[in-house]
Amino acid sequence: MHFKPHLSLSPFSFKPNSLIFYCTQIIPDNPKPFILKQCIALLQACASSNYKLKQIHAFSIKHGVPLNNPLLAKHLIFFSVSLSESMSYAHKIFSQIQTPYIFTWNTMIRGYAFSENPKPAIDLYTQMRAHLVEPDTHTYPFLLKAIAKLLDVKLGEKVHCVAIKNGYESLVFVQNGLVHVYATCECPESAYKVFEKMPVKNLVTWNSVINGFALNGKPNEVLKFFREMSLVGVEPDGFTMVSLLCACAELGALALGRRVHVYMFKVGLNENLHAGNALLDFYAKCGRIREAKMVFDEMGDRSLVSWTSLIVGLAVNGFGNEAIKLFKEMEMRQLAPSDITLVGVLYACSHSGMVEEGFDYFNRMKERYGITPRIEHYGCMVDLLGRAGKVKEAYEFIKDMPMQPNAVIWRTLLGACSLHGHLTLAQTARAKVSELDPKHCGDYVLLSNLYASEHRWTDVHQLRTKMVEEGVMKTPGVSFVELRNRVHEFVMGDRSHPQDKEINAKLREITKVLRMEGYMPHTMNVLADVEEEEKETALTYHTEKVAIAFMLINTLPGTPITVFKNLRICADCHLAIKLISKIYDREIVVRDRSRFHHFKHGSCSCTDYW
Repeated sequence: MHFKPHLSLSPFSFKPNSLIFYCTQIIPDNPKPFILKQCIALLQACASSNYKLKQIHAFSIKHGVPLNNPLLAKHLIFFSVSLSESMSYAHKIFSQIQTPYIFTWNTMIRGYAFSENPKPAIDLYTQMRAHLVEPDTHTYPFLLKAIAKLLDVKLGEKVHCVAIKNGYESLVFVQNGLVHVYATCECPESAYKVFEKMPVKNLVTWNSVINGFALNGKPNEVLKFFREMSLVGVEPDGFTMVSLLCACAELGALALGRRVHVYMFKVGLNENLHAGNALLDFYAKCGRIREAKMVFDEMGDRSLVSWTSLIVGLAVNGFGNEAIKLFKEMEMRQLAPSDITLVGVLYACSHSGMVEEGFDYFNRMKERYGITPRIEHYGCMVDLLGRAGKVKEAYEFIKDMPMQPNAVIWRTLLGACSLHGHLTLAQTARAKVSELDPKHCGDYVLLSNLYASEHRWTDVHQLRTKMVEEGVMKTPGVSFVELRNRVHEFVMGDRSHPQDKEINAKLREITKVLRMEGYMPHTMNVLADVEEEEKETALTYHTEKVAIAFMLINTLPGTPITVFKNLRICADCHLAIKLISKIYDREIVVRDRSRFHHFKHGSCSCTDYW
């Protein structure tokens, strides 16, 4: 049968808008093979439109191409998944095929692996094996990605075994997937074993192992791998920069992070949104909020992550009013906040004493933004009330929560009781925490401090004896400072630093000049069974003071000092560092476990509300 088409048969010679006209004009007497061929050509040409994809599918059904035709289904599924169409649509097509090609199985596994719900990718893999379809080189990378998102290390190990059995373990993209699975599932040692055995390592390999150690809180290893990567001549990309900046933020390695910033600008990675967000977050977490704002202002494209990172950064650095102002600007631009954005807003209110504003935002979460408050938001509200001295109201708020309060909620109340002297309520909070997290040393310390403030030394002694009996160890204080591209660590009680003598001499000098300024050590919460002089000595050697003394010795006058500490800064150190910033004319930034303190000219950014 002969026919004359109105348009060229080339799939690239027509405009997508002429699709319906084209399909209805070219129908031979025996349409199925021709319609199948043309529908595939049209799918390839209209690969950027979900609407056109469904039009073509409908047209094929209307003109007799069977639903279970594997060739058409293969293309429909491929383009549906590629266009991020709902996986349910692709799955409906897939379910019609009696004998799918391995390409089609892989496409479905890939689609689910990149979706918000990767679990069906595992189910499809199981079905594929049940149908005696052997996985190929493309199956494993997608499958391993799904496993990594599910954090199922046991399944990852099983797939690893199958890959070895099938002879695919030596392929670089399978090895990359295995490194990613083990790293994401908090098995960095296993990730390193796979990495170490790889004869060929590409950029993806290095990024996987670097990101894995970054995710598992091993920033020093991240820097080590980055140095090795540079030595073998592998050029980093945006993903490398994100992991590297996360490690720098964790360690407080400001100088190294700044060099990363310069490198990003040099190679054009400053235009990369993910790397830009990581850079913004890095400066905020290093207490350099002015530089974080500069990065934000210079970003050509901002995502919700960009706005949220700066809002949270401003909040934890003690600039609550600025955080709220930025959030209002975000609202004016009609950008919908996420639940994390609201955590930052509530944190800003909590650490700035804005009780009414905090409740206003909390109530607006569900009413205006459709966000159901999570336990983190309730924790912020308990903290908001507790810091403001409204401890009883905080307790009533906890009792009215729609979910069971966790140990963090009760610990927040316990901290507020310790701060404001509510002993009876503190004992109630301590009992609740003991049920949920009995081995946390901080709870003993908080209650002990409260007993000490009431001069109940017998109770202090009994509580500390109980800690020993139950094997609860107090977390030692650790402070970090960066000097000349090296991070120096100071641990409470450790006197092994090469400059220990010079540091001790500087601490004695600091103590002397502080007393001349009227400083009196805050010894209330130091152990009761030692002499007052010993208490003062113990306070002198708190790690943040040791770190500051070290930096005063080794840096030029006027150089800012940044200290990172693993515990909450104590009242004595807070008072002393305010005076040190004035006496030595230094800007000193201390990041403790919950927030930043910016000391300058004898005052702190927290305005003593912490």
